[in-house]
Amino acid sequence: MQERRNYSYYLILIICSMSAFVTPFMGSSVNIALPVIGKDLNVDAVLLAWVSNVYNLAAAMFLLPLGRLADLKGREIIFKIGMSLFPIASVACAFAWSAYSLVTFRLFQGIGGAMIFGTANAILSASYPKEERGKVLGIGVTAVYIGIASGPVIGGFLVTALGWRSLFGVVGVLSLVTAVLAVTCMKNTPVDKKGTLDMPGSVVYCVALTLIMFGFPSLPALKGWLYLVGGTAGFIAFGVIELKSASPILDIRVFRGNGPFIFSNLAELIGYAATFTVGFLLSFYLQDVKGLSPEDAGLVLVIQTVMIILFSKKAGSLSDKIEPAILAAVGMGLSAIGIGALIPLSAATPIWFIVVCMGVIGLGLSLFTSPITNAVMSSVEKKDLGLASSALASMRTLGMNLSMGIIMMLFSIMMGRTQITPEYYGAFVKSARAGFLIFTLLCLAAIFFLLTKGRVRRKAAPAFADAETFS
Repeated sequence: MQERRNYSYYLILIICSMSAFVTPFMGSSVNIALPVIGKDLNVDAVLLAWVSNVYNLAAAMFLLPLGRLADLKGREIIFKIGMSLFPIASVACAFAWSAYSLVTFRLFQGIGGAMIFGTANAILSASYPKEERGKVLGIGVTAVYIGIASGPVIGGFLVTALGWRSLFGVVGVLSLVTAVLAVTCMKNTPVDKKGTLDMPGSVVYCVALTLIMFGFPSLPALKGWLYLVGGTAGFIAFGVIELKSASPILDIRVFRGNGPFIFSNLAELIGYAATFTVGFLLSFYLQDVKGLSPEDAGLVLVIQTVMIILFSKKAGSLSDKIEPAILAAVGMGLSAIGIGALIPLSAATPIWFIVVCMGVIGLGLSLFTSPITNAVMSSVEKKDLGLASSALASMRTLGMNLSMGIIMMLFSIMMGRTQITPEYYGAFVKSARAGFLIFTLLCLAAIFFLLTKGRVRRKAAPAFADAETFS
C-alpha cells in the first residue's frame, strides 16, 4: 500500500513538474527569439510585444473562470484539456504566416496555459501534507525556472541554427509527451462542489482586463485613457457581481478578512509586474544594441534562472520553518537592488555588469517565488485550494500583463510604432531605463505589503486524505 501511495505521489509530481517546465520554456524561448521574429515578419516594437504578451493576457483572462470550472468539474479534467490544447497551438505557431496569425495562435496557447496554471498547484497541494507542501511547491518552482533557464540557451541555439519556428516545434513535442502521460495515467478525483459557472462575472472580467491591456500601448492618446477608465470600471463592476453571485468565479466573501491571503496575492502581482519584463528588455538590448547573437544573449540572460534553480527548492523548504512573508520580502529587496543597478543602462554598459545584475535578481526571485506560493496556499482551508491556486496564478499573470503593459506604454510614448532599428536604439535604451526605474519602485511596494500585512497566521496542519489522483 505504501509503495502504491509513493508511486502516485511521484507521478503527480513528475507530470505537474513537466507541465511547469514546458510552459515557461516557451515564454523565455519566445523572448530570445523576438528580435529575429521582428525582422523576419517586419513587425514594429509594440506589435512585437503583443506576440509575447497575448499569451499572458489569454492566461490572465481565463485563469479565474477555468479555475472555477476546475472546482466544479474536476481539476484533473481541466488540466488534461489544457495540456492537450497546448501542443496543438504550439505547432500552429510554427506555421504562422504573419505577425497577426502568430498572435492568434499564441492566444490559444495562453488558453491552454490557463488550464494548466490554474490547476497544477492545487493538484500538488491536495496531494501532499501541509508540512511537506513548501518543499513540493519548491520543486515545482524549480521546474518552472529550469524551463525559463533552458529557454534562452536552447532557444538561442535553435534560433541561430534552425530559425525561430523550430522553437514552437520543440515545445509541441515536449508538451505532447506531457499530455499523453496526463491523459493515460492521471485519475480524476471526485468533485464535492456544486454550482454553475458565473458567466456574467467571467465576461466582465475578461473585457475589463482586455481594455486595460489595450489602454497602455494606446497612451498618451485619448483612446488609451478611455480604455483604462473603462477597464477600471469593469473591474469595479466585476467585484460587485462577484459579491452578489451565488456561484462566483472568485468568491471574495471567502477571503474577506484573510489579510495574509489578500496581501500575499497583492505582493505576487506587484513582484511579477516588477521583474517579468527585465529579460524581455535585455534580450533586445543584448542583440540589437550590443550586437550579440541569440545564442550568446541567451547565455547572458540564463544566469538569473540558474540562481533561481540553485536556491528555489531550499527557499521553499525554509518557508515551512520561517515566516514566508519575511523570506519573500528579502527576495524582493535583492531584486530591487539588481533592477535598480540597471537604471543607468547605456550602450557602453559592460556585459559582466549585466551578468552580475541578473544574478542578484535571480537570487532575489528564488527567495520570493516559493515562499510567496507557500504563504498563499497555507492561508486557506483545503476545500479552497483550487480557488487559491487560481487566484495566485491570476495574480502572477496579471502582474506579467501589467509589466508588459508598462513596457508597451513606454515604447509607444518614447519610440512610437517603429521597429527597433539602429536609429531608434537611443530611444529604446531610454525606454528601458524608465522601465527599470518603475520596476525598482514596484519591488519596494511589494516589500511594504509583505512586511505589514502578508504574514501567515500559523495553524495546526489539517489532516490530508491519501492522494487519489492516480489509480
